[in-house]
Amino acid sequence: MKIRVINGPNLNMLGIREPDIYGRTTYEDLVKMIRNHADEKGVETEVMQSNHEGDLVDMIQECLGNVDGIVINPGAYTHTSVAILDALKAVSIPAVEVHISDPDEREEFRKISYIRQACVKTIKGHGLNGYLEAVDFLVDQKK
Repeated sequence: MKIRVINGPNLNMLGIREPDIYGRTTYEDLVKMIRNHADEKGVETEVMQSNHEGDLVDMIQECLGNVDGIVINPGAYTHTSVAILDALKAVSIPAVEVHISDPDEREEFRKISYIRQACVKTIKGHGLNGYLEAVDFLVDQKK
């Protein structure tokens, strides 16, 4: 099984950006955590990040015929990007939306997720472990 993990804007700033919300673990540590967990499950992973909406759309489109599942934390594009939603719909690959914090407990605008419509599951507010839960969910779905 192959899973692509796609991270949106500012996630490369983990450990620096609002540590009271996102923690002090760095993005590099998150990538290692995901890869180690996936390796234990016998899952091949690609972990990617971009601050640019079009790049994220390209990353999703490249999944077609190449991966079995997508874990996506679109960051702020969650609340604004019809393009990312349309890309997820176009590839029709099981996708899990992940948020480190719980957007429903934050500012009002964060409660809107365009992306959720194209996802089989949303994991929010479980910290970085939400990524591991998403991988596990996709693995279990494939069995």
